[in-house]
Amino acid sequence: MMTETTIPVTVENGHRKPGDRDGLLAWVKFNVDYLKTIPGILKLVQVILGVVAMAFASPARITGTHWFLFIVVISFIATVIWIFIYILSIREALTFPINWLVTELLNTAILAVLYLVASVLQLSVWSPPYHPQYRDPNITAGIFGLFNTVAYCAGAYFLFAEWKGTRVSAQ
Repeated sequence: MMTETTIPVTVENGHRKPGDRDGLLAWVKFNVDYLKTIPGILKLVQVILGVVAMAFASPARITGTHWFLFIVVISFIATVIWIFIYILSIREALTFPINWLVTELLNTAILAVLYLVASVLQLSVWSPPYHPQYRDPNITAGIFGLFNTVAYCAGAYFLFAEWKGTRVSAQ
């Protein structure tokens, strides 16, 4: 990763030069190294498995698949938002009293449960003998949904372990 070499320079009259990085997006600091950590890799796996599940389940032909795709898309959007929060260092830039760790833990745990329910539903509604042209991709989508459930559970586990570690050290 390249280090940032531009620093704000104050001139004698107290104003900054026009080319300095003190504009609207000066708070943005790219943290691409996050994607090399275990939580970052898990989020990338969740996004990739979500895209694969969406591809296999589309178009939704049965009501259960509508629910499955809804959960997959919501999870995909939430995970992409969390990736941007970490890559752009938004957690560090905002001074709101948000407990980011608990927020992400709850989000990931809820998505894991919803993913499990949606995947089991997807597998069960496509278990009757439908035409293989429609059945096989949807069963595959349900299986990838179960894999993604495992990925979200792993993410929730690591977040819980981190949360528990911060609680012990705070006391």
